[in-house]
Amino acid sequence: MVPFSVLDLSPVPAGFTPADALRNTIDLAQHAEQWGYTRYWMAEHHNMTGIASAATSILIGHVAGHTSTIRVGAGGVMLPNHAPLVIAEQFGTLATLYPDRIDLGVGRAPGTDMRTARALRRGMENADNFPNDVVELMSYFAPGEATQGVRAVPGAGTNVPVWMLGSSLFGAQLAAHLGLPYAFASHFAPQMLEQAIATYRETYRPSEAWPKPHFMLAVNVFAADTDEEAVRLRTSMQQAFINLRTGKPGPLPAPVNDITEVADPSAIAMVDEALRISAVGAPNTVKAGLQWLIREFEPDEVILTGQIHDHTARLHSFEIAADALR
Repeated sequence: MVPFSVLDLSPVPAGFTPADALRNTIDLAQHAEQWGYTRYWMAEHHNMTGIASAATSILIGHVAGHTSTIRVGAGGVMLPNHAPLVIAEQFGTLATLYPDRIDLGVGRAPGTDMRTARALRRGMENADNFPNDVVELMSYFAPGEATQGVRAVPGAGTNVPVWMLGSSLFGAQLAAHLGLPYAFASHFAPQMLEQAIATYRETYRPSEAWPKPHFMLAVNVFAADTDEEAVRLRTSMQQAFINLRTGKPGPLPAPVNDITEVADPSAIAMVDEALRISAVGAPNTVKAGLQWLIREFEPDEVILTGQIHDHTARLHSFEIAADALR
């Protein structure tokens, strides 16, 4: 069985508040633990009224404190926004509070628009330092040495697992060079998926922690009791993605019976291509879709995401997916 996990952006549905979204995140995490999910990851985004996971490390601690065994982490922290030492201290603290349960995925994108990136006080010029920042970050998690001038306290000796995230060949090459596990953002940017997997596996340099390459595939899941209902649930994500790409991000829209009534054909084609790494439908349909993706890309793990407006329907979707993958 391929291990399977959850990627949660803490979506804020239209008509609800960030407080509702954060309560939903805790509820989903607790259910995911019961259903056999391996990890529960959250992602850093800023200045988006439809996403409540901006303070990612705080939310990770909140989820870890309300669960018992599931690994909790970032999928991911956008490192150009932060000083590596600060992230090492945050995740070192989390790993000290919740030993052997914390993961740290790091990405190179800002997770926001340029104006907000500047408001974060670390401009995009820091993206050029990303490889060095990753190495510096990893050094803070290693056992401290007497000659080390700067330490992460807590952090030193926690050996928090660092994952590389990416949607291009850059992340695949860097993950391979550093001997890190690699998660590809195939749930919204699948264009270079095949090339990235090949590059990562073919150029991988073994590390002590990861002697073999370890690839995670991100998959959208919209599951329901019928194919028709699953297709309807998916329209919330389709609308949200179109809104984001057209510069009008907002809360997660309610689903519609027919996406063609609210979006033109070119927009639908764009979003369907971006979200093509998906399993949508009734339980048997989703099971077949997930099995095909696993056979096609041979991931070492899969991580599932699915922004669904109704929380009860979202829980049901992840439960169906867990049953399919078990």
